[in-house]
Amino acid sequence: MHKQFEDLRASELYCPRCKIARPVREKLLLVLPHAELHDYRCEVCGESLGSREVKAPPVMARPQAMPRPAATRRQVAPNRALAPRR
Repeated sequence: MHKQFEDLRASELYCPRCKIARPVREKLLLVLPHAELHDYRCEVCGESLGSREVKAPPVMARPQAMPRPAATRRQVAPNRALAPRR
């Protein structure tokens, strides 16, 4: 079966305050480790008309970080006065 409605977003919903279907704005409410919660609000009166939960994709295990090699210091020559050019 096709997953054609997996990421469905509402453009209009019925508003009980306006008593008519109105365009909605989607507002991000909360970000959780497993999902995001969105709220639909009427564009005219601001009434909350519904919500939507977007599931996060499964997190792949991170590969182990390679340990850094020990830092080696370069030998720096002591400051010498520059000899004038001839």
